[in-house]
Amino acid sequence: MKDEKLQILRHSASHVLAAAVMKLYPDTKLAIGPSIENGFYYDFEFTKPLLEKDLEKIEKESFKIVKENNLFVRKNISQAEARKLFADQPYKIELIEELKGKELSVYSLGEFTDLCAGPHVEKAGDIKTFKLVNLAGAYWRGSEKNKMLTRIYGLAFETDEELKKYEEMMVEAEKRDHKKIGKELDLFSFHPEAPGCPFWHEKGMIIWNVLETLGKNLRKKYGYVEIKTPILAKNSLWITSGHWDHYREGMFTFEVDKEIYGMKPMDCPFNIKIYQTKHRSYKELPIRYTEIGRVYRKEKSGELNGLLRVQEITQDDSHLFVREEQVKEEIISLLNMVQEYYKKLNLTPEYFLSTRPEDYIGEISTWDKAESDLKDALAAEKIKYDLKEKDGAFYGPKIDVNIEDALGRSWQVATIQLDFQLPGRFKCEYTDENGNIKTPVMIHAAVFGSFERMIGILLEHFGGALPLWLSPVQVKILPISDKFINYAQAILNKLQEKHIRVELDQRSETLGAKIRGAELTKTPFVVILGAKEEESSTVSVRSREKGDQGSMQLDDFFKLLKGEENAL
Repeated sequence: MKDEKLQILRHSASHVLAAAVMKLYPDTKLAIGPSIENGFYYDFEFTKPLLEKDLEKIEKESFKIVKENNLFVRKNISQAEARKLFADQPYKIELIEELKGKELSVYSLGEFTDLCAGPHVEKAGDIKTFKLVNLAGAYWRGSEKNKMLTRIYGLAFETDEELKKYEEMMVEAEKRDHKKIGKELDLFSFHPEAPGCPFWHEKGMIIWNVLETLGKNLRKKYGYVEIKTPILAKNSLWITSGHWDHYREGMFTFEVDKEIYGMKPMDCPFNIKIYQTKHRSYKELPIRYTEIGRVYRKEKSGELNGLLRVQEITQDDSHLFVREEQVKEEIISLLNMVQEYYKKLNLTPEYFLSTRPEDYIGEISTWDKAESDLKDALAAEKIKYDLKEKDGAFYGPKIDVNIEDALGRSWQVATIQLDFQLPGRFKCEYTDENGNIKTPVMIHAAVFGSFERMIGILLEHFGGALPLWLSPVQVKILPISDKFINYAQAILNKLQEKHIRVELDQRSETLGAKIRGAELTKTPFVVILGAKEEESSTVSVRSREKGDQGSMQLDDFFKLLKGEENAL
């Protein structure tokens, strides 16, 4: 597979980088150097601070190593040999100690040797296209309790053409950065007093509310009932659910009256508590709960990224309690909902089946049944999917849904998780048709994941030029001068009566400046009003996508708006 070949190529490039660093700075301490999407990095502890300008020198030395074209040579070694070989490399020694009892291997490239399981390309010359791009600080093992290391990032591709294409995409991505667009369009802001928690402005809330209404209407159509649950609970709830063991480090916790409380990282245990408020009959199932759930997850400061990585997350969360024979039908229903939702956004979903992770709870036979149920539902809908091995939730396998944006980047959005574990842990029950007590199956689902992340993705996908139905301001009215304010106000009132989101620009600016202002704020339609329009009771219309549309009656403008694809 090409992806696998690229990962091997990129990991090999990280070894070339490390070899170059050790040649130039022999007292450096080596940490780790994995492949990542589009490239690689290596973490080092330098004796003196490394500067951005030093990257050019390291890159030149890397190219020399590639030109020497030495083989990557693997050798299996014992624990004792490894400790002796890396005696002056404390980070490698720490890794070696963790691997006690396991087979160790090293890879040599010329004079450079590194602890590594591999695999690698055959020889350094196979790495034809790579580039070092920047430096960053990174804590060893990702923990603030450990020493801060220097991380060098690089790009690696199979051809120069692929590298050039990626760099062009990154230039365009910078223009589309949702943080920049959010500021320009006055949608949201971030403040140091609340890291990772966006402050939503008036126009940002319009986008939010349109998406929330769309999602609520869709779930209502599919038979969901809305609930609302608290944002914190005693840790006894999280111990029962298993989150305390699996997510404690990522939770905000505090003590009150000698009891530990946690801000919820997930909604599911709270939905279970509502299910348990009364005895349930098989006739009541499926029960489909949905809530706009706000959850909190503690992120490292360096991992926060605008709306794409936040600490306060708002989910379009759903939890279903079903009989085992209803699983396939409900999963199919959710798949249909996903397709309907992303069709509205003119985006094509891609599907992945995420299987049992290493830290799973429950019996393997139950996991096998759950994975089989998800496969059957995908097959019934003739949906093609790829596997994400060992990437399921700790309580069950899942179907993850990705979308590809205008720049070809893939984003994971929706998720459908099948859970045979939590209902049993909480002793959820229902009485079947024969009077027997049974445990329901639980389905966790979010159709667009989180509001924050989805809005960030959409802003970058559309470059801020959101479709008409989602734009916070759909029409901007530009009177040529103050003489036409009254006529402009009358047009504004009529547009508002049709529930069109409209603004009146009353600034004492030239018409050209007002038009440029509307273009900068990505407004879909501009209405220009002057003497000719007032006398004929018409409006002169400019479209963001098609330019000048000429003068027309207001009713014809309404029809134009309605005729826009997915407009109102």
